[in-house]
Amino acid sequence: MTTTTRRLAFTLALALGATALAPAAFAQSYPSRPVTLVVPFPPGGGTDTGGRVIAEQLSRRWGQTVIVENKGGAAGQIGADLVAKAKPDGYTLLLGNIGTQAINPSLYAKLPYDPDKAFAPVSLVAELPLVMMINPTVAARTPAEFIALAKAQAGKLSYSSSGAGGAPHLVAEMFKDQTHSFIVHVPYRGGGPAIADLLAGHVDLSFMTALEASGHIKAGKLRALAVTSDKRLPALPEVPTLAEGALPGFNAISWIGLLAPAGTPQDIVEKIAADVRAVLADEAVKARFAALGGVPRATSPQDFGKLIAADKARYAEIIRSRKITTQ
Repeated sequence: MTTTTRRLAFTLALALGATALAPAAFAQSYPSRPVTLVVPFPPGGGTDTGGRVIAEQLSRRWGQTVIVENKGGAAGQIGADLVAKAKPDGYTLLLGNIGTQAINPSLYAKLPYDPDKAFAPVSLVAELPLVMMINPTVAARTPAEFIALAKAQAGKLSYSSSGAGGAPHLVAEMFKDQTHSFIVHVPYRGGGPAIADLLAGHVDLSFMTALEASGHIKAGKLRALAVTSDKRLPALPEVPTLAEGALPGFNAISWIGLLAPAGTPQDIVEKIAADVRAVLADEAVKARFAALGGVPRATSPQDFGKLIAADKARYAEIIRSRKITTQ
């Protein structure tokens, strides 16, 4: 081998080695500047509330600001599309939920992005059981009393949701289907506005996460009749599950989780997932989520992807069988 050939081989080896080390080095230095966490709903909803908790904790862990940017509209599509088209470098993340990731793909014939290819799952953040809550002026104190009232006043009661096809909408429709009742649906652009009109008495009922409403419930401004999970919530231990008396077997929850644009280096995805696990393992953070009505739960990127796929299949069947549309 000539001297020139040896030099070329040595240079090539150095270049290949640097390329191989680049992703790892990038992950070790990440984040070196502020990170934007896009919440695809208006302020005040459950996704927004959970997003601000995780953003605050990651900011402390990283020593970099995590900026929460609310981009509501089109049932989360606007914010999700922004992240789908962002540079895949880990500096723009999405706090998606069961609606944006598992429901919208079946609810909408066409999305501005490919839901199966646009995102890299990072980690589940929290499970969010829904609370069946009413304005205190409604003459019901138990789920059974509300069901009787709804049947006696068919079409006269109304419920708010965070948007057509979202988890609160689908759970309410499941409730109506199982109770054979007719309650008018009033969709809003996010959980915050939906709760605001429930508080104002413009609607009678909502199925929303405790993250969105536990403060109003504890203050007596809203009346919680039941939770939709199969176990009572530590944040509202006195509130029974729907399955306990009114609707045996009823179980439906929402969730929130972190996603990155597809193509984000896997080392960055794994680092964020590991940091989320560390944050959610902290007892103070667990207590904070629990007090708000959430169940903190971190996963690997792979397990989060499996959860999204399973819920996509589940809600696709519900949407098809109930002929639910956004019209």
